[in-house]
Amino acid sequence: MPIYLGLDGFRFGWVAAWIDERGDHGFDYSPGLTRLLALPHARAMIDMPIGLSLGGYRACDLRARELIGPAVFLGARRDLWSFPDMAAANRFYWTHEGKGRGVSAQLWNIRDKLKEVDDLMTPERQAMVGEAHPELIFWNLAGRIRLEPKTSLRGREQRIALLRDRGFTRIERWLTLRHGTGIGRDDLIDACACAVAARDSTQRVGGEEIDLRGLRMEINF
Repeated sequence: MPIYLGLDGFRFGWVAAWIDERGDHGFDYSPGLTRLLALPHARAMIDMPIGLSLGGYRACDLRARELIGPAVFLGARRDLWSFPDMAAANRFYWTHEGKGRGVSAQLWNIRDKLKEVDDLMTPERQAMVGEAHPELIFWNLAGRIRLEPKTSLRGREQRIALLRDRGFTRIERWLTLRHGTGIGRDDLIDACACAVAARDSTQRVGGEEIDLRGLRMEINF
């Protein structure tokens, strides 16, 4: 039976959570995306930008930030990975786009994963593998209200409860199994949220912008 796959990056690679129509579910991890995306799936969602502009902020990121705040990183751009360091990247963007239009450390630190996703994606593949944002998914699952910060105990409990209600009944057990793998607690929780979106999502922000490789810039939730 095809599965619905959610993927998120972590320090040493990628973590994938999956669930099927019967409610069976599991998780896996790998240094690279290729093996995880080879799992037979009906649809996949990944917490990583797909569709990159050469400059400026993507409209889907700006809209998502209006809804859920600064959890949405701004400034994902094509060829970010070509700069030797973050200072060089910011000097370029500040010169060409203006002060304050650079990249954050968080975005800089995922540049290699940004490239890995971009290298794998095609317009045809985007029909089955979409971009999602876990906090936008949780916002929607919670009735379109912002939850407590995910770094807080209450925020973590809220997110786990929402996932449990959608079929991830073993999530708390999984959180104890991740030790020694390098998978962060939030990485596994976010992968599960992306799997829920892969199965259930019918909504998105963006989709009007197309990048030079023909990829839509949109965030599913």
